[in-house]
Amino acid sequence: MKKQNRLLRITGGVAIAFGLLTVVSGGTTLLGALEMGAVVLFVLWFNTLAGLAYVVAGLGLWQGRRWAWPLSLAIFAATLLVFVAFGLHVAQGGAFEMRTVYAMALRSAVWGVIALLARQALSAR
Repeated sequence: MKKQNRLLRITGGVAIAFGLLTVVSGGTTLLGALEMGAVVLFVLWFNTLAGLAYVVAGLGLWQGRRWAWPLSLAIFAATLLVFVAFGLHVAQGGAFEMRTVYAMALRSAVWGVIALLARQALSAR
C-alpha cells in the first residue's frame, strides 16, 4: 500500500470516528439525555450536524476521493467561523462552559490537520 493511501486511510478513519462520536454526543445532548450545563445551542447544533459532514469527509478520504480535500477545508473554515461566533457570544456576556472552549479548539486543530493531510495526500496522487 502506498504511503499516500495509508495516510488517507488513517486520516479517513480518524475523521469517521470523530464524526460518529460527535453525532452521538451532540444528539444525546439535544435529546436531553446528557445534562451539559450552560449549552450554547448554535454551537451544539453546528457540531452535531458537522459530525455528519465529518463522516462523509472521512469516507471520501478513505476512498481517496479528490473532493474530500475541499470538504475537509470547508469543515475547518466553518468550525473556525463558529468558534469566532462563540467567542462573540462569550464576549457579550453569554453563558458558556469552559469545556466548549476546549472542544472547539480541539475540533479546529483536528480539522486543520485533517485538511492539511488531505491536501498533501490527494495532491500527491
